[in-house]
Amino acid sequence: MLSLQCFGRRWIRAARTIVVVLAAGIPLRAAESDPDAQPDTTPQAVVADFLGRYCAECHNADSAEGDREFDSFKLPFASAEQQITADEIVDQVTLKVMPPEDATQPTDGERLALLGALRDGIEASREQFRSTGGRTVIRRLSNREYENTLATLFDRRVDTLGLTADFPKDNTVGHMDNLGESLVTSGFLLDQYFQAASRLVEARLGKPAMEPKTWHFTDNFRQYEELSNPHRHAFQYEYLCLYEQPNTDTRQGGYGHIEDFLDGVPVAGLYDIDVHAQAMHRDTHYDPKIFRIDFSEPFQLAVVPGDVTKGHIHYPQAIEPILGRAIVPDDQPEWLTFRVWLEAGQTPRLIFPNGPYESRASVIAVNKRYKDEFDPKKYSAGVSRTHILREGALPHIRIGEFKVHGPIEEPDGGKEELAVFGPEGFQADRALEQLFAFGRRAYRRPLNDSDRDRIESFYQQRLSDDAAPRQAALDTLKMMLCSPSFLYLSEITPEEETLLGPYDLASRLSYALWAAPPDAVLFAAADNGKLTGPGELKKQIVRMLDDERSEAFVSGFTDSWLNLREIGNLPPPRKAAPQYYSENLPESMKQEARRFFRHLLDKDGPVSDFLDADYTFVDKKLAKLYGLPEQDTLRLADGFQRVSLADNKQRGGVLAMAGVLTVSANGVDTSPVTRGVWVMENILGTPPPPPPDEVPSIDADVSGATTIREKLSKHSEDKTCFVCHRNIDPLGFALETFDPIGRWRSKYPKPKGKAPAATIDASGKLPSGETFEDFASFKAVLRASRHELFQRSLIEKLLTYATGRQMEPADRFAIDDIVARVQADDDAGLRTVVIEVLTSELFRSR
Repeated sequence: MLSLQCFGRRWIRAARTIVVVLAAGIPLRAAESDPDAQPDTTPQAVVADFLGRYCAECHNADSAEGDREFDSFKLPFASAEQQITADEIVDQVTLKVMPPEDATQPTDGERLALLGALRDGIEASREQFRSTGGRTVIRRLSNREYENTLATLFDRRVDTLGLTADFPKDNTVGHMDNLGESLVTSGFLLDQYFQAASRLVEARLGKPAMEPKTWHFTDNFRQYEELSNPHRHAFQYEYLCLYEQPNTDTRQGGYGHIEDFLDGVPVAGLYDIDVHAQAMHRDTHYDPKIFRIDFSEPFQLAVVPGDVTKGHIHYPQAIEPILGRAIVPDDQPEWLTFRVWLEAGQTPRLIFPNGPYESRASVIAVNKRYKDEFDPKKYSAGVSRTHILREGALPHIRIGEFKVHGPIEEPDGGKEELAVFGPEGFQADRALEQLFAFGRRAYRRPLNDSDRDRIESFYQQRLSDDAAPRQAALDTLKMMLCSPSFLYLSEITPEEETLLGPYDLASRLSYALWAAPPDAVLFAAADNGKLTGPGELKKQIVRMLDDERSEAFVSGFTDSWLNLREIGNLPPPRKAAPQYYSENLPESMKQEARRFFRHLLDKDGPVSDFLDADYTFVDKKLAKLYGLPEQDTLRLADGFQRVSLADNKQRGGVLAMAGVLTVSANGVDTSPVTRGVWVMENILGTPPPPPPDEVPSIDADVSGATTIREKLSKHSEDKTCFVCHRNIDPLGFALETFDPIGRWRSKYPKPKGKAPAATIDASGKLPSGETFEDFASFKAVLRASRHELFQRSLIEKLLTYATGRQMEPADRFAIDDIVARVQADDDAGLRTVVIEVLTSELFRSR
């Protein structure tokens, strides 16, 4: 006999069937169990019968689990929302996520019949519900694009100025930093634009002329705080020494400056820096573990700018890009030369990029472990840094002389003069002509009469204020760099036209691939009107992808897609992961993903390699982190190299990259929920809905895999929670064999007390019924059954990044077309996908 509860459920299901078929307009008689009646095989009946049998119990107007109710759902679709619902049903049924595993399951024939009916219904409604509002809203340049644009217009790096250092951080949507809806403009930001334009123009084009000069320093190499006395006693300030890499905990000996050159260079320009340096005690007999560096690598010396007005000169500062790098000789001092760009007031500082992690800790350790090597009568109070420098073997870089020469004279008045005013430099009698030419490049389109009137009016006004012609021109440049036509990617395509005109298309393409304005070749294609033709557009895309400037696309897209720009926001404790800091792992983590993406882009490699691959790209630092055999053969100078993972089940694909594993953790511990959501959002393109407000969050528990699984199991006992966690948790369990910075592990950290460390269980079962035992088999499942889902997700993210707007549900048809074209090409790889995206109507539309 049936239990009352079971009987009740069946009665409800039967009742729901009646409701659904009535809503679908099917005669009740056809839905009754009449043995003589012929089954209705119309699409409407197929859909109604399936939903009534397998979905109505949970997805009705009363319960609407997952915010989905099918009581009013019917064919043909009455709204775009029903079209979207149909698309979701297709995805869920195809993957066998729905009906849930514990419910009555349809036959394969029933599934196929439903999918056929829904897909036909979706296609039939394609034109009826075509997107009408999917347009890229006018947006400003992101901070990243702003600096790239200025560097392009002035033909010189601008990161030494730190123009955006005080700008508000760009908001992101789905990790994308270039979407119009998030790039708001405030009064504070406008003020920052004015200041940045003034600083740039005056520093680069308004600087006074100056004959080259040489400064030579041989003594008074003072160092501060706890380094001061040892240097006075041991060297009488005759040497400048570097003891550690920059930005350590204690910050002692990471930056070397010239005490008699604190005012810096008088004008911005190129300067030659000559340093007489030697690597000391790289062959030290002290235990290398004390210093946390690889002594097989030669010591490196690098130059960064410093500004005594911006904070401690011997501490990290906000603006300190590396300007030059060299290898320091071991046997004897040699002159090392760097040609660097310095802004007015900046003083060159020296750093030791691959130096010991913490100088103070090194000295303390040497004192404790090697004190017997020193005369106890002389050092009864303990061995100090002074004693070790005099008689010991403390590794460091020693500098005895320092020269600065400049500013170096450049042809045609310098890159900026040439870029802004042309080969002849500023010409007062041609000032407006020169300003108009610059305006065309800055505004990324031909100037109209209003543009010319505004530029001429401002220039003449400055002349009437008694400004010299050149200064009037420079002030006009500042005005132009604060114009909405420069700061915004506004469009000049007529409002009634759907497809972008040639100049707007050129800008969209150049910012998608270069994060910078169009070059002369792209402008020429826009000028002659050929760019809007499919052949010319594809030709330009291929040219731009092959150009080194497309690295801006590689870094910009991977940072957005994989959220790599967030690496470092939640760093691990220094004691738990010292190499994260001592080897600057965040930069290597980002580079692995970029090199992998670049390789597939150049070779048109299969996008399925993102899910799993038998190779990756690592430098020596990542080879050590991953435990690869190449850690013994790679040198720092080799940079990133392709390595085989043919026999390695721990790595391969983006999910095994340390950068991805770091941004999907919180630095301290890992959570299957957090990483599972990350996979759903960034790999599968199926983000889960936000949890209900009344459901408490789960704190990650690294005391054991059993514990975290038990917590999630209890949390999922609530039916509302189970609907989402059955999709999320297995994806996260598969990644539990990686710690918060991507190191492989088989056990969780040992908890406090006597309890043993728990073994990690990385197995799981997907809602579709597929199971996996470990990370390797999980990737195999993804590649076998989720490849098309991933491919579609990647295409949608590429479209979002390239157009500057989120894709709407109604854009699905255009995305379907791109997916179909890619899948029709058996040899299609990442380059093919990118070209299809950038030649699509979605990309070319307003």
